[in-house]
Amino acid sequence: MKRIGFVLKVKREKIDEYKEHHRHVWPEMLDALREAGWRNYSLFLNEDGLLFGYFETPHDLETAIARMADKEVNTRWQQMMAPYFESPNNARPDQMLIELEEVFHLD
Repeated sequence: MKRIGFVLKVKREKIDEYKEHHRHVWPEMLDALREAGWRNYSLFLNEDGLLFGYFETPHDLETAIARMADKEVNTRWQQMMAPYFESPNNARPDQMLIELEEVFHLD
């Protein structure tokens, strides 16, 4: 399993709404993530909107994203989430992930 860490930036004025959506993630979206190989997925949000995400996958980040891109529910979810993120080019959130290099791991 590969461990993936990434960052995004949520707009400050949208933080509460963003958190509310993630309290009620659609069951079909959860199923799609599992089917695409995403495991142990967590999101952490700082008060300034900095979002850190972590998940484990048998794939690299590019492949993991591509596997989700094949899911119709992911298209709907990404369109709904797009207004919550700072994006210079109106990209979908899953197109803006900045992968972080893993420099230490304690198992």
